[in-house]
Amino acid sequence: MLKPHLEFVSLDLNEGWSVPPGYPEGIEEKVLCGSLSPETATGSRTRLLRFAPGIYTTAPFVHEYWEEVYLVQGNLTVGNDANGNGGASFGPNTYACRPPGAFHGPFKSENGCMLLEIHYYAKDHAVAVMPFS
Repeated sequence: MLKPHLEFVSLDLNEGWSVPPGYPEGIEEKVLCGSLSPETATGSRTRLLRFAPGIYTTAPFVHEYWEEVYLVQGNLTVGNDANGNGGASFGPNTYACRPPGAFHGPFKSENGCMLLEIHYYAKDHAVAVMPFS
């Protein structure tokens, strides 16, 4: 099983945050469920990612897993330069789906934001298609 069955657990948004490896201070994750192992290219995780106001990354990201991102609140700019300038700004209720190997970013948030992200390796997610009866 990639993730356990969870039924509407309460989330404490004040605790349990940490800076993900490779990210600058001011960007924090809270893993909600699952785990991901880039070393073995296995796993699946759901996490919240938040940016403090004014924080930005300086280079694009690329990874070998699928990534789905939903912008819950705040603003996120995609494609800024290494000084945090430029890019296209997006607001709440926007979504991205990125296949493995897709370059994306850099990112910044003027006012701060929170993202819901789902990451997974395709080989771990076989889909059973049920015929209509």
